Amino acid sequence: MAKYEPKNSFESPRFCGPRTFMRLPYIEQLDYDMDFVITGIPFDSGQSFRTGARFGPQAVRDFSILLRPYNVEQNINIFDYVSGIDYGDINVVPGYIEETYVNIEEAITEIVNKDIIPISIGGDHSVTLGELRAIVKKHGPVALLQFDAHSDTWDTYFDKKYNHGTVFRRAIEEGLIDVSRSMQIGMRGGLYGPEDLEDARNLGLDVYSTNDYKKHGVEAMLKKIHTRVQEGPVFLTFDIDFLDPSFAPGTGTPEVSGASIDDALAFVRGLEGLSFVGFDLVEVLPSYDHGDITAAAAANILYEFVTLVALAKKTKTKKEFQSVE
Repeated sequence: MAKYEPKNSFESPRFCGPRTFMRLPYIEQLDYDMDFVITGIPFDSGQSFRTGARFGPQAVRDFSILLRPYNVEQNINIFDYVSGIDYGDINVVPGYIEETYVNIEEAITEIVNKDIIPISIGGDHSVTLGELRAIVKKHGPVALLQFDAHSDTWDTYFDKKYNHGTVFRRAIEEGLIDVSRSMQIGMRGGLYGPEDLEDARNLGLDVYSTNDYKKHGVEAMLKKIHTRVQEGPVFLTFDIDFLDPSFAPGTGTPEVSGASIDDALAFVRGLEGLSFVGFDLVEVLPSYDHGDITAAAAANILYEFVTLVALAKKTKTKKEFQSVE
C-alpha cells in the first residue's frame, strides 16, 4: 500500500524542491490509497473588484512549507492516519467561466469517484459551483457550511448569471445544496438593500452575521452548526474575507470588523464529527498580501481541513477495530 506524506524537513530543507502544499508529493495520477488530494483552481475571471486570485494557490503553497505533520491543538499526527498528495492545478480557461466549470467538474469527478476527498485552493469563489456539480454526482445534495463575509446569492452581477457573487444561488437552483442543513456564517458590510440577506434566507439558508457569531460566541455557534448540519455529506467552503482585513489583507473584496484568525481556527477545529466530502478555500489575492499574512492564515486553515480528514479516519479505524474485538 502506497503512503503519501510530506517530505521530512530534517532531511530536505524547506526551500528545496517544487512548491506543493505541506511539501506533499506532486502526483498527477490518482489511486485508491489516497484519502485526500490538494488541488489548485487558479481562476479569477469571476471577481467583481480586485483581480489576482488566480495566484492564490501558488501563494498558499509557498507558505505551507512551514506546516508540520503533528497538529498540537488536535493532538494528532496527521499522516499516521491519512495519505495525501498535491494534485497540481486544474486547467482553467481565463475569461471563460462556463468552460472552466466543465474542467473543474471533470477533474473533481475523477477525484471523488475514487473515494478521495478533494481540498481545493481558489481562485475566486465562483469556482465552487464546478466543485459542487462533481461532488453531488457522487454524494447527492450536500449541506453547505460557508464561512464568508458575503452570501454570494445574488441573481446576477453586471447582468451575468455566473460570477463569485451568484455562485450559491446557482447551486441551490441546480439542486446541489440541501438548504435545510446549510449555514452561512460571517455576513457583514454594506449591502444594496435588506433583500440581499433576506434572499439568502428565503432560499432556505440559515444565515448569521459576524455580529451574530460574536454575540453568541464560537462555542455556541458550533453547537448551532452541529445541530443544523447533523448527519449526511457536508461541503465546507471558506472565503478568506471571513477574516478581518488585519488578518487577511490579501483578498478581493475585504470587509472590516471580521473574524480573527483565532476564531476562524476554533471554528474549523470544532467541526470534528461532521461528514465532510469536500473543502475549498478561496479568494486569496497575493498582490495585496503584505508579509504573506493572508497566505499564512489560508495555509493554516487548510491544514485544519486536512486534520479533520485525519480525525475522521482515526475515528473510523477505532470503530472498525472495536467491532472486530
